Amino acid sequence: MNKEKRAVSIRNSFWYIPALYGVSSLVLVLMTSTLDFWLVSQFQESLPKILLTKKSVAQTLYGALITSILTMTTISFSTIMVVLTTYTTQFSPRTLQDFMKNRLTQHVLGVYVLGFIFSLINLLILGSDRSGLLSPTLTVLLSIVCLAFFIIFIHHSSRFVQVNNLIGQIRKSGSSLIQSTFEEKDFNQSSTWDQNELDGLNEKEKRPVYAQRSGYLQAVRIESIIGWAKENHMVIEANFQIGDYIQKGMPIFYCWNQNDDEQSSIEECLAFIVIGNERTDEQDIEFSIQKLVEIAVKAISPSINDPHTAVNCINRIGSLLTELASVYQPIRYYSDDEEQLRFMMNPRLFRDYLFKSFYLIRIYGKHDLAVMTGVLEALYKLAATQDSTVKQEVWKFGETILNSIDRTEMDDWDIDFLEKQAEKLEDVCREGNIQ
Repeated sequence: MNKEKRAVSIRNSFWYIPALYGVSSLVLVLMTSTLDFWLVSQFQESLPKILLTKKSVAQTLYGALITSILTMTTISFSTIMVVLTTYTTQFSPRTLQDFMKNRLTQHVLGVYVLGFIFSLINLLILGSDRSGLLSPTLTVLLSIVCLAFFIIFIHHSSRFVQVNNLIGQIRKSGSSLIQSTFEEKDFNQSSTWDQNELDGLNEKEKRPVYAQRSGYLQAVRIESIIGWAKENHMVIEANFQIGDYIQKGMPIFYCWNQNDDEQSSIEECLAFIVIGNERTDEQDIEFSIQKLVEIAVKAISPSINDPHTAVNCINRIGSLLTELASVYQPIRYYSDDEEQLRFMMNPRLFRDYLFKSFYLIRIYGKHDLAVMTGVLEALYKLAATQDSTVKQEVWKFGETILNSIDRTEMDDWDIDFLEKQAEKLEDVCREGNIQ
């Protein structure tokens, strides 16, 4: 499992794809040089002279391409730094991950690496009497490809730095995460379990497993935990939720050994969790929502004062909550293929997602009528598409939103508009028999 974690860490690193392109360039040089030697030696007399490149021409071509690629790389890195600065100051530091993990950015740098290494090595191995065929031709094609990727990258960066596109990308990735979290799995999962079995389990001694490092809980390999627990006749309970900050030395798991085998190395289950220095949206739905919340809060700050961006974020948060409510299940118990309980982990409640989505906006935006009515509108659309249970939760939180609004400084038109939004929310929630 440690090997798997290292492999995932390498694949997610920024330099992984450029490194693959670099290795590919070495293979490409070897292949083209071998074919050049074979083709020129065998068919030199029959090949058109225009295809055969002399040393001076090839040397100029390689040198020019090396210089141009370095220039494009410099401009691309400068663009990346501008985007990162914009994200940090205007949006949220947490949104930096979305740009740095974007595959297009990594592929662009990878193409630059391939073109640079290919041209540099060909320049180094250029012989005094060598007549090239494939290598110079491929160099010309690579220069065109690098130019195309440079134009694509500039277009990509200019679009990515636009706040509406960023919000849309975060919403799209959050939607995909919600669907993958609650889709049907290869292992058994349930919201309830036989209480007698749970009571019998609690009567036995449980052994704690302590965290060996501090950081954010980024992912849990549930299927691997179930397999390990079955193999070692264990029942495991998690003392965390995805996205929690783990303190070194705190109990992170509790284990029950069904065979009373004290020799089992229960610390092995630590290999099935991923702890890092920052939260990620690999399995953390709340973190995807949090990024939208931070953009909204930043937008309504006095330094930026952009309530329409905040309302845009609120609308996307409402969409994510609607999707979440339609598939949400409070799954706590996970069993093996023999229906034997193997793993327990407390889920986040839907009301927790609802609260975390709007409580910061309520605190910092309560004096902005456009922002608060935007929240009420998002709650209305959420309640209109869900059952009575969700409607009751929405109305309780809606009352909290309404109570936080200071109406003493509002004029009659403001109050009238606010009350219409509140009545609309109350009417749709009454269909769920609110008390």
